[in-house]
Amino acid sequence: MANQYIDFETLKYLLYDVHQLEDVLQADRFADHDKESLDMFLESVKEFSDRELFPYVKEMDEKPAYHKDGTVIVHPQVDVMMKKGGEMGLISGTFDYDAGGLQLPMTVFTCAAFILDAANNHLPGYAGLTLGSAELIVHFGNKELNDTYVPKMLSGEWAGTMCLTEPQAGSSLSDVVTKATPTDDGYYKISGQKIFISGGDHQYADNFVHLVLARIEGAPAGTKGISLFVVPKKRPDVNGNLTPNDVTTVADFQKVGQRGYCTTHLGFGDADDCQGWLVGEAHHGLKYMFLMMNGARIAVGRGAAAIASAAYHASLQYAKERPQGRKLSSDGKKNPEQGQTLIINHPDVRRMLLQQKAVYEGSLSLVILAAKYYDFKETLQDKEEKEKYALLLELIIPMVKTYPSEMGAEAVSNGLQVLGGYGFCTDFILQQYYRDIRIFPIYEGTTGIQSQDLLGRKLLMENGKALQLLTAEIMQTIQEASKYDDLKKYALKLGEKLQLAQKVIGFLVGFAQKGDYERFLSDATPFMEFLSNITMAWIWLDVASHAKNALVTGQKTYAEDFYESKIHTMKFFYKYELPKTNGLAEILLDEEALTIAGEKEILN
Repeated sequence: MANQYIDFETLKYLLYDVHQLEDVLQADRFADHDKESLDMFLESVKEFSDRELFPYVKEMDEKPAYHKDGTVIVHPQVDVMMKKGGEMGLISGTFDYDAGGLQLPMTVFTCAAFILDAANNHLPGYAGLTLGSAELIVHFGNKELNDTYVPKMLSGEWAGTMCLTEPQAGSSLSDVVTKATPTDDGYYKISGQKIFISGGDHQYADNFVHLVLARIEGAPAGTKGISLFVVPKKRPDVNGNLTPNDVTTVADFQKVGQRGYCTTHLGFGDADDCQGWLVGEAHHGLKYMFLMMNGARIAVGRGAAAIASAAYHASLQYAKERPQGRKLSSDGKKNPEQGQTLIINHPDVRRMLLQQKAVYEGSLSLVILAAKYYDFKETLQDKEEKEKYALLLELIIPMVKTYPSEMGAEAVSNGLQVLGGYGFCTDFILQQYYRDIRIFPIYEGTTGIQSQDLLGRKLLMENGKALQLLTAEIMQTIQEASKYDDLKKYALKLGEKLQLAQKVIGFLVGFAQKGDYERFLSDATPFMEFLSNITMAWIWLDVASHAKNALVTGQKTYAEDFYESKIHTMKFFYKYELPKTNGLAEILLDEEALTIAGEKEILN
């Protein structure tokens, strides 16, 4: 098993040099933090991950969570993740001091969570869901809910979940039927079922605080009639004593990957004694939940990038140790008397490794950028600047969630291929990472849903203002890169791709303008791949420009080879990945519609 799962230098380079954390730290909210203290925090997270997460990643796959006697049994390290994570601020990190948090920038917290995810992607979700549900209570709950639940959640004593999906509804939340019946005692009686609830039950939390979407009797149909409730597994009384709240753990889903991260089926109110408390105003539940969704989708992209990172380092280590075959001589033949060469010397193996590196490092940079936009949106005082970063964040979020997930899976597949037959064997961890990452294109809205959000909503926001802002950011990077002779041709290529994007977008928007929205959105997923590829070319040109600047000015924090590797990987992306946009553009500009259901059914 590999002994490295991230490149700490790359993480810090992206955080401090490329994305300029110092700019984020100018906000009053972060006045108590500086680079040195945040470095210490990240180092402590890495040390914790080395000791308590990474050594157990394979074991948690081999000994998965399971349902027994009405509860879910999970690996003992879940207890360590929750309790020690609570002590270290890995649940409360971004919360206000008043709520018991550390007021860390989202940018830094995202990097810390990336380390955890890369070390063992089965564990951080338990803390992450607790963070997300506590955040909903802090933002929208009353003082009583905050005082009753949040402190114990942030300490890791109580766990939290978000309960959206139902057996009959799936991603169609307008079809939620879980019922909330008002009483004269200030609470609602909750009845219904929720499925695919991550971290929904286990033996290492004293209580579970479920944030449940439900429909109050008489509420409007569709998403406008959905409310949000705190529904604890055990309800606390005024003295802090806990009473069962008629929340039943029906089952735990057995999964292809992330087998140590439990996914439960919960029943509410089977005995007509499940009490829930309204969060905020009635019928605003989905709006509240989706205000938190940007953070959740950044987390999905981050987790996928982290698994791709761990897989890359595992396959890289193998390639450096595995001798096989011989290098070609100048006459194009192999000398059987020559000793075997390490497979890292074979061009095709290097191609697969470079693809992994390009995907995971580029994805990480994109995720950190999204977190930076999030920080700016929350802390900048200038109204125009706040709006700018809010729009930029909204536009890139679907790509932040989707590109690392989809391309991360492809990258891990390449990692498995590097190992050849051994990659398909359970002795080596690549097959596990391949299974673990497959859920990420499904989490928090599938690729199809994200793609429709990107093309159908985000691209057209405020008459395309977000797209104009993103184009301006890309143009700025093109201008910076053009200062360096050996980056000019890549800057030119990116400029040409922007023009191609304008052509494709103009063609597709034409269908929306004619009211043909089904045709407009029918190729949303190829469009997601198309625009994500161009966006990642921008991300990589930016990374390379900073590397080139360090080499030219001599202001180097790392070895010269480190910066050269970033420039080389950018070149690889432009040769092997960016040209895919030409084929995608051909698909998107084709007048023929082949996926829209017609009178005659051809899928038979």
